[in-house]
Amino acid sequence: MINMHNGGPVLVLYSDTTSPTSHCVRLALAEKDIDTDVKFIQPDEVSEELSELNPYGTTPTLMDRDLVLYDHQIILEYLDERFPHPPLMPVDPMNRAVNRQLRYRITRDFYGMAEELGSENEIAAASSRKTLRSSLVAIEPVFSNMSYFMSEEYTLVDCCMAPLLWRLEAYNIRLPADCRSLRRYARSLFERDAFQSSMTEPEREMCERLTA
Repeated sequence: MINMHNGGPVLVLYSDTTSPTSHCVRLALAEKDIDTDVKFIQPDEVSEELSELNPYGTTPTLMDRDLVLYDHQIILEYLDERFPHPPLMPVDPMNRAVNRQLRYRITRDFYGMAEELGSENEIAAASSRKTLRSSLVAIEPVFSNMSYFMSEEYTLVDCCMAPLLWRLEAYNIRLPADCRSLRRYARSLFERDAFQSSMTEPEREMCERLTA
């Protein structure tokens, strides 16, 4: 797992082993090569230590000395400001706002639909699966002219997209063969050293169809 050393202070991250929200934070930590102590919390585990730090008892939760953060998007921005190299957000205010809005939509729409795939209501789950697939197909043109999501530079948006795309086969979602740009984009994310080092064993065991 993440055992990185850049001479800075050791952060503590409470993470689960399979959710995309925890994964995207671990990915940002890996991209920045930040010394991190990752404590894994099982989904059905009640951690008294975590409950004392976070009133919701949720993951991911980040502790940096006396500071505790427990929303994955807040954590991502904090990491980028606290450890500015390499930068994972644009410098100018307009593009930073666009970056935030894209991450908001990925979390609300894509992650939201992914959560519904675990519903016991099979009809609702099938509807969410169909909608998520259609939504991904709809953004295919975005990747035809740019290396990353609406950018030529890797950003926090890509940190959020990579865990989602990695899980598509686990979600039983197959992209159409003509989604070549999106497939190329996914492979480029998966091939990054930081992505490989950010994964847990359960995440590695998820299917790797998009890498083929």
